[in-house]
Amino acid sequence: MKRLKYILLAVILFPLMGIVSSCSDESETEGEFDNWQQKNDTYLSELAANPSYKKILTYTKDATTPGLTAADYIYVDVLESGSGTETALFTDSVLYTYRGSLIPSKSYKNGYVFEQTFLGDFDWATAGMLKACASWNPVKTSSGTVNSLFTEGFCTALQHMKKGDRWKVYIPYQLAYGEAGSSSIPGYSIIIFEIAIADVWHPGEIRPPFKSR
Repeated sequence: MKRLKYILLAVILFPLMGIVSSCSDESETEGEFDNWQQKNDTYLSELAANPSYKKILTYTKDATTPGLTAADYIYVDVLESGSGTETALFTDSVLYTYRGSLIPSKSYKNGYVFEQTFLGDFDWATAGMLKACASWNPVKTSSGTVNSLFTEGFCTALQHMKKGDRWKVYIPYQLAYGEAGSSSIPGYSIIIFEIAIADVWHPGEIRPPFKSR
């Protein structure tokens, strides 16, 4: 009788062991960016529903544009507000530093960092110590340079920031690199930028030397 019980128990448990093994195998073989569009779409829906984020419409549209969706906005977590009184205009120049990353994925719980001009936690005291490089040099936010160097979402953020502002900006892939992606950035990626504005000046003005806090 005991032997019969063991046989019945084995018959019941064996299929379950197969299910557990199958789930484990699927977890191990899951790619870094599997179901990436779905994950980013879900992430965007959560951003749009979160009232703690500042919501800014892309500069290429206005509130009267028909058919606006969550993907027409960038979402901002204001980390620090500066002492500047003017936002950067489309023709202004901006001195800034940033870190760009993706949403959390299998291997990168805090999001894969694809580019950055500062290391570790941001510190104004060392922001001006960065070596001169293309991503740190003053960049004019003009129609020529902005459209060739930045995404629509990044440009939207710059035009709403003042000197001393530090924002964490969430940019839908529709305002970033779209379905195709770019370089190390896969398609359908929401781009997350931590941006700090060191200075803003108008065409014809001479920017004074940057002084860290």
